[in-house]
Amino acid sequence: MNEKLFLYYTNDLHSHFENFPQIIGHFKEEGLIRKRNNQSYWFIDIGDHVDRSHPIAEAMKGKANVELLNDSDFDLATVGNNEGITLDYEDLYHLYDHADFQLVCANLTSMEGSQPSWLKPTAHVTSIQGVKVGFIGLTAPFNDFYNLLGWNVDAPFAVLDRYLPALAEESDIVVLLSHLGISDDEEIARRYQDIDVIIGGHTHHLFRDGEYINNTLLTAAGKHGKYVGEVILTWDHQQNKLLNKEAYAIATENFPKDVETEAKLAGYALQAKQKLDQTVVTLDQSLEFGWFKETPIMKKLVETLKDWTAADCAMLNAGVLLDRFDKGNVTLGDIHRICPHPINPCLVSLNGDELMEVIRMSITKQFTELKLKGFGFRGEVLGRMVFSGAKVEIEKQSEGQERVVSVQINGVPLDMEKEYTVATADTFTFGRLLPEIAKSETKQFFMPEFLRDLLAETLKKNFQ
Repeated sequence: MNEKLFLYYTNDLHSHFENFPQIIGHFKEEGLIRKRNNQSYWFIDIGDHVDRSHPIAEAMKGKANVELLNDSDFDLATVGNNEGITLDYEDLYHLYDHADFQLVCANLTSMEGSQPSWLKPTAHVTSIQGVKVGFIGLTAPFNDFYNLLGWNVDAPFAVLDRYLPALAEESDIVVLLSHLGISDDEEIARRYQDIDVIIGGHTHHLFRDGEYINNTLLTAAGKHGKYVGEVILTWDHQQNKLLNKEAYAIATENFPKDVETEAKLAGYALQAKQKLDQTVVTLDQSLEFGWFKETPIMKKLVETLKDWTAADCAMLNAGVLLDRFDKGNVTLGDIHRICPHPINPCLVSLNGDELMEVIRMSITKQFTELKLKGFGFRGEVLGRMVFSGAKVEIEKQSEGQERVVSVQINGVPLDMEKEYTVATADTFTFGRLLPEIAKSETKQFFMPEFLRDLLAETLKKNFQ
């Protein structure tokens, strides 16, 4: 006799609540079918459900996200880096206090003392006919950020070595809930034969029909709730083994919307507006913005960044401001709308020649016109780099590009051999946007402050 088990999952929703009613509409329909057929099923989230670029998540510090998962009858979840490093210690410690689902994350630990009561390394569920499924969760080890907030994330492979043997011994089927990204998932599949399925996230990869490495099935459903995932496991009770594994990612755009979820979101939106309607400053004139020019508000923001970090110089791309500030009252909601990014200030050390290369790259059309998606950036284009403490002389060339003629740091010509402290956005410490910054061996992140906290200070100090 064979038994089918069904896992339905979301990953990397990033508070794109516009897609959540469709997701829950689909999950409810599937749940009714499974109940009617007397089949076992579970709803799972793979992390980064919370993203503070959305006003609901910002105002309620992720608590509305948890309530939505509760109300949608989710069974299991793991922690993503957007939950882990965009909330301060107390907000994360208590985020899931009232979760009706099990949080599974084996490599997240508190540096402040006891673990949160909701945090478990592994979990088990049992099917209607007695198949035992073991889950282990892992999250990406961004300890440069986590440690500043009072948390530590252990190395994923060491944690698997610690927990997996016992989990495999106690379980018929082993499922990894992975917020590590595709590269680590693939390496885990190569190394650990005991893991039957890896449900992935973090790098926003999409496997429409799953992928196999050795005998491990990998699946992931992209980002922002545009897809949801389904895993179907067939257990042979006569042979006492897993007979078949299937995985699918399904587009959500044509799913029916769940009206109860829509109503809850409308209520949360109203609560968020009320919380964010607090006036920060009153302007006697509007403040313009521009992605490809240096505006007064952008110049002052970069000056605040330099002073905040006590840097030799500071640089910030104008694309971090998405709109102008109108004359009159400016609220917390206005500041969040205009600077929604979960981006922290950062201080890096660069030699003069490295700083020159960063400046040269930052003025190119390829950089300023880049439509970046990710690394905390929630804008349209990166925009022009604006400097404080660095005077950059530029000349236009015939083909429209610009060339750096000279650079002065606080009135003194740039010394190619000297080491400078440079304040910027943590965005540039990732990837290859500005490689010299990403490769810097000395980085200091300022947390839990976001750029919008500095923006609020800038408005109060300079434009009151």
